[in-house]
Amino acid sequence: QVQLVESGGGLVQTGGSLTLSCAASRSMFDFNDMLWYRQAPGQTREWVATVSNGFTTFSGGDSAYADSVEGRFTISRDNAKNTVYLQMNNLKPEDTAVYYCHTNYQYRDYWGQGTQVTVSS
Repeated sequence: QVQLVESGGGLVQTGGSLTLSCAASRSMFDFNDMLWYRQAPGQTREWVATVSNGFTTFSGGDSAYADSVEGRFTISRDNAKNTVYLQMNNLKPEDTAVYYCHTNYQYRDYWGQGTQVTVSS
């Protein structure tokens, strides 16, 4: 079993920054890639970013991003702390959503409970 707990959400003005954290209940060394998704009200959940488990490679190196956040968001992982981060800069009102972290471990999908990010215009 894996538990993922997100934190760091909040209310921020347009152009501001936030850093989200996702703490895992066990060592992440055995996990597959770690991902962030988001879901805005009335919208389907959408992929935001992926950071590699060390075996996957992307055109941009060890991470990949949705076009809508490329250049503004940075995903990273600290396996020693069992934590994944999402640094979000130059936030826009359209970034308002509940943000979830996700991974697959032993062929099962795991999601956190989500953290709300609200960007005011």
